[in-house]
Amino acid sequence: MTNLAKLQPGDTLAEVQLAPVSRLDLIKYAGASGDYNPIHTIDAEAEKAGLPGIIAHGMWTMGNLSKLFTPYHEEGFIEQFSTRFSGMVFLNDVITLKAELTEKEAGCALFDVIAEKQDGTRVIKGKVKFNLYEDNE
Repeated sequence: MTNLAKLQPGDTLAEVQLAPVSRLDLIKYAGASGDYNPIHTIDAEAEKAGLPGIIAHGMWTMGNLSKLFTPYHEEGFIEQFSTRFSGMVFLNDVITLKAELTEKEAGCALFDVIAEKQDGTRVIKGKVKFNLYEDNE
C-alpha cells in the first residue's frame, strides 16, 4: 500500500468500485441518516416527483467517497471534505470512486475526488484535505 506522505501531485489512489446500488443500501442509509424522503425508497413516490425511479441519497454517495481514504487511517484523517453534486444515482448503478493528489502542504495532502457511474457520468466532484500524522511524514 502507498504511503500518502510519499505521494506527489498527480499521483492517484487506488480506485474503489462499489457494488451495484441496491434498494436495501438506500433503506439502510435512510435509517442511519434519518432521511426518510420517499424518493429514495419508494418507486411510486419517486415517479410522482418526476423521476424515472428511486434515487440514491446524495450524502450516501458522498459518504462512500471516504472509502478511498479508509486504507490510510493509520497515516492521518480527513480534516475537510467538500463536494458538488452533479448527477443522480439510480438503482443498479455501479459507482467508481477516484482521488488524485493535487497539492501537498506541511502536514497535509489535498485531493480532488470524484464519483462516477458505469457510463462515465460524474455524479460528484469534490476536494479532500487529509491531515497526516507527524510520524508518517
